[in-house]
Amino acid sequence: MILLNDRRTRRRRVGVAAVAGGLLAALLTAAPAGATPDPGDAPPAPKEVSKSAQAEVREAIATGAIPGQDEIVHSDNIQHLAHVPKDVLQGTNSDLAFQGRYAFAGNYDGFRIFDIGNPGSPKTVAQVLCPGSQNDISVSGNLLFLSTDSSRSDSSCSSTTQPATEKSSWEGMKVFDISDKRNPRYVAAVETACGSHTHTLVPERRDIYVYVSSYSPNAAYPDCQPPHDGISVIKVPRHAPEKAAVVGFPVLFPGEGPDGGGNPGGPTNPGVSKTTGCHDITVLPSKDLAAGACMGDGILLSIKDPERPKVIDRVQDNVNFAFWHSATFNQKANKVVYTDELGGGSAATCNAEIGPDRGADGIYDIVGKGDKRKLVFRSYFKIPRHQADTENCVAHNGSLIPVRGRDIMVQAWYQGGVSVWDFTDSAAPEEIAYFDRGPLTTDTIKSGGSWSAYYYNGYIYSNEYARGFDVLRIDDRRTAPARWVHMRELNVQTQPDYFY
Repeated sequence: MILLNDRRTRRRRVGVAAVAGGLLAALLTAAPAGATPDPGDAPPAPKEVSKSAQAEVREAIATGAIPGQDEIVHSDNIQHLAHVPKDVLQGTNSDLAFQGRYAFAGNYDGFRIFDIGNPGSPKTVAQVLCPGSQNDISVSGNLLFLSTDSSRSDSSCSSTTQPATEKSSWEGMKVFDISDKRNPRYVAAVETACGSHTHTLVPERRDIYVYVSSYSPNAAYPDCQPPHDGISVIKVPRHAPEKAAVVGFPVLFPGEGPDGGGNPGGPTNPGVSKTTGCHDITVLPSKDLAAGACMGDGILLSIKDPERPKVIDRVQDNVNFAFWHSATFNQKANKVVYTDELGGGSAATCNAEIGPDRGADGIYDIVGKGDKRKLVFRSYFKIPRHQADTENCVAHNGSLIPVRGRDIMVQAWYQGGVSVWDFTDSAAPEEIAYFDRGPLTTDTIKSGGSWSAYYYNGYIYSNEYARGFDVLRIDDRRTAPARWVHMRELNVQTQPDYFY
């Protein structure tokens, strides 16, 4: 692990080694040239679009139909307060977590900690080099959790890429002690089947349960064998995180045969992902509920027993959903929003050709009681602004804006920007605010845009895939009551009861 703080410290090049939890954790300050992320975790290579598409993009910019390259546009009720460019960690920016006055920003090369005590002027507290895509991130108390879903030579922060066909390769969860925000300390690693693409915390007083989502098994991968039809559950003792261990692998899609019982995908359901695990799970601990976005399936779970989550309903959309990506409950737990990551986040899907119902959000009401509850589809929501064919754009990570009596969320759309929308009426959602930048390029599809956009203590924070970290403020009568709701900690996939 390479710890890279402010530029002055990095120039001093002072190194200290420490052993923690049986893992060698190198806590180093070094010059930027010394931070060498692994090329195996690079984003998709840019792809040139057709000459006619390039001409259309240039014409759209010239006529004002879309903003110019890197130009910022937004609705009147959004203010752009701050932008912090990438620094040492030049990999893809990913997810966000929050605690007190700090924001924790994942990056394929590691993670960065910001002091957001003054939201208009975030300050970098620490940058930790620990390559391993996609470094999905969460925090609880003094612990920080980091997902590794790329095959590595070992569990250390100095590992390199290694084929998943090799038995010695490692993927899974990393745990850091963040008691000292300026000096995070690597304390534990837990290998999980097929790695950890994302994870979700179910925190209890003495222990933290971690639901690990991963997918795409292969008979040639010793540690990722089919069928992979469930999730890994890790138990982490708060006061002895080095004892973290997998305590179960609940099967969510039981079925006969080598592929389990999830959505079979194509050719049975053309254009739909075959379910071989879950992409993301969101829990609502106050209601003992969870919602799973599992490739070809959306599921509702009871988590009364956190070690043994139980599916109570399951839905598919084999017409408009290609890849069930993530989920968000409303506060009353009578609705859930699922996202469809059509094109895997690297395609241009916010255009007239794709239309308003694909690469969108699906809004489902939850009806019934107890284990008899059902998911009932109501409508789709997609940003109303067409994007250029050189902009990757699709529904991605968002969070509730806590307004009592209304269902409002903010959401990232990659190069579609950030959208604030109201789904109080499940059948008639509407956008109420937006923030957007023009395309990264006018001749290729180069991945960028907002990966995660979350509301925390009065402000919207966005981790921009390619450019950096943004802070926004929304000034709107519909969201104004949320300013009075303050959280001590926020992991969006562990939804709080804002009004408890």
